[in-house]
Amino acid sequence: METGSERILVMGIGNVLMRDEGVGCRVVEELHARYEFPATVEITDSGTMGMTILNLFREFDFVVVVDAVDGTGHEAGTVVRLSPEDIAPNQVRHSLHDTRFVDVLEAAELIGVRPEAECVGIQVEDMAPAELTIGLSAPVEAAIDVAIDAVLTVLAERGVEVREKRSG
Repeated sequence: METGSERILVMGIGNVLMRDEGVGCRVVEELHARYEFPATVEITDSGTMGMTILNLFREFDFVVVVDAVDGTGHEAGTVVRLSPEDIAPNQVRHSLHDTRFVDVLEAAELIGVRPEAECVGIQVEDMAPAELTIGLSAPVEAAIDVAIDAVLTVLAERGVEVREKRSG
């Protein structure tokens, strides 16, 4: 495929009502606010995901997932790049009914659609707040810029040129 011509989806996953679990959504919100992307790149908040995103994969050649991870052994706020298979054991699940990104990719393959994918994970601190809590813990909040840089690096490796939005 010609560099820069592939369709790319950057997808933030998470639940903003559950503290650090909302970090993927926050990263894509900041990407929207700070940068301009070429028409071949779509940035979307996919919420808590699920099989409803399956049809999105028909439109894209490459997917970057930004999500909270836990159990990596790293300190809270650490940003890691992982394959979908490597992120699966560390993706935060709220119940046995939750769907992991790798599960959606496997379902997509069953219908003949399998975009390439890479994941940017942010190790969380507070995954089980006593009550619904909007906002990130301090270490995860401090990692937002690093996570954005990781996404921009993945895009640059794919030949995507991104421009900062002018303030004012």
